[in-house]
Amino acid sequence: MFYKKENSVTAIENISLTIEDGEFVCLVGPSGCGKTTLLRILAGLENQSSGDFTIEKTDQNRPNQSMVFQERGILPWLTVEENVAFGLNMRHLSKSFIKERTTYFLNKVGLSKFAKMYPKELSGGMKQRVSIARAFANDSEILLMDEPFGALDEQNKYILQEELLSIWSETKKTVLFITHSIDEALYLSDRVLLMSAQPGKIVSEINIDLPRPRKLEDIRTDPEMTSKFIEIWNHLQVEVQGSRL
Repeated sequence: MFYKKENSVTAIENISLTIEDGEFVCLVGPSGCGKTTLLRILAGLENQSSGDFTIEKTDQNRPNQSMVFQERGILPWLTVEENVAFGLNMRHLSKSFIKERTTYFLNKVGLSKFAKMYPKELSGGMKQRVSIARAFANDSEILLMDEPFGALDEQNKYILQEELLSIWSETKKTVLFITHSIDEALYLSDRVLLMSAQPGKIVSEINIDLPRPRKLEDIRTDPEMTSKFIEIWNHLQVEVQGSRL
């Protein structure tokens, strides 16, 4: 449970979940239900008032988690290249390894030509590419992604979703991804966790069995995906309406 003392509000409670190694899980729920609070606890940015969690390590030299925010996630005084290398430099790895890994992920997100530029010179979509490249380059056990594409237009959002899935398919990182978009959740995830209104609880889960690689049109034309879309939509409607009573 996480308790906001200053407002006397219980943000989340009775959260219990297991995410398998290499699984891509999306977290969906009404605004204010505690999704971001949960991610911040897992990232070590907030302290829970009760309960605990464990991130199992496969390599003691790797960090537990990396977090990708919706915006303002990169450091404005560092170049694109320096931002991607930031976590690796903090771990004091060899310069040759850092250079190799940074170059690889800059190429994967299409930013090699922009390596020496600063964030103020980039579009919103390019900044998110930097954040994604940095998170994967750091090679953490789990990626925590808080609506990373929420502020982007539809075209850029879809391009970055494809890039994310391409990198994920190679690395098989464990991902916990917050989104308000039902299409996005169905397109990206192996499993969708549905949260209630505040105090947030995980009340249901939906397995996404659509084979990979996927196309966005599959989400919109497959009858089973249509059924799952409606199920999630109905859940959100019930929770939002209930929170207003």
